[in-house]
Amino acid sequence: MSLQIFTNPSHGLAQVCYSNRISCKARLSRVLATPPSSILLHMDESNESKKGFCLSEDSKKGLKSLPADSLPRQGNTVGIIGGVSTDSTLNFVRKLDDWSSKDGKSSLPFVLCSDPALNEELLLYEENSYPSLYHRAESSTPVDPEQIVENLRNKRRSLERCGAKLILMPCHIAHTWYEEVREGSSVPLLHMGDCIAKELEEAKMKPLEAGSPLRVGVMATSATLSAGFYQERLQRNGFEAVLPDKATMEHTVIPAVEAMKRNDMEGARNLLRIALQVLLVQAVNVVVLGSDEMRELLPGDDPLLKKCVDPMDALARSAIKWAESR
Repeated sequence: MSLQIFTNPSHGLAQVCYSNRISCKARLSRVLATPPSSILLHMDESNESKKGFCLSEDSKKGLKSLPADSLPRQGNTVGIIGGVSTDSTLNFVRKLDDWSSKDGKSSLPFVLCSDPALNEELLLYEENSYPSLYHRAESSTPVDPEQIVENLRNKRRSLERCGAKLILMPCHIAHTWYEEVREGSSVPLLHMGDCIAKELEEAKMKPLEAGSPLRVGVMATSATLSAGFYQERLQRNGFEAVLPDKATMEHTVIPAVEAMKRNDMEGARNLLRIALQVLLVQAVNVVVLGSDEMRELLPGDDPLLKKCVDPMDALARSAIKWAESR
């Protein structure tokens, strides 16, 4: 895939990649007021009007006349593969930009690739882990994991060609295929499970029960829990992973997700609080919240949040540390 660059720093949007069958929309809001070293790459292979970024026809024509050396050359450029939703991806980018520019520092240079087709595939895969919740068996939309893997790999390759020296996937379910996506990569790919495990290790917490390993709860969707990557990475670093039991999943977690789909946020919030409390009474020091939807349910001043950690935040902090070390 041939990538070309459009530079428009005067509008706060520094560079936008465009290629065949890619549509991009320059948003001049605070969220996308990116530093002059950044690229926003939005891939819409369906050619349908979807939430994302698009360029005017004049901008598209201007892209073709730009030299290939417009690509970022900073040795600490980060490449980001968008996740299940555009909103969650942009929320991650906002944190990455804000946290990296504290104390008068320059913002972290990044390349962002967001693809509605991939977003939909990831969402359907996650939803299909609750067949009775989202679909009846006869109406379920099949999702090919191999197609998701190839799509993720293509995004990774595009980011590498755009000059990224580190790849991030701010998406829980995408980490199901972390090893497959990383295979053949010329640059490192951070894993959210490793990032959160490292931060917990550095916190030097003491087990609530003497003589036992430090216990860490994991609250996430069925698809993420079934993939097992958070449990595996925590256990690899000496922690004991504690998951919701079958009764908790059936009577609180799944009903909470169902309530969210009905826009009953108060009901979903109360059910999630019960599920978290069930984990915490099992001598769990802290709970990994492996779901953006669940994280957003709890208000910022909720006492339960003090007992929870967000892998997305750990990923952003790890990327900033990596960039600052270059």
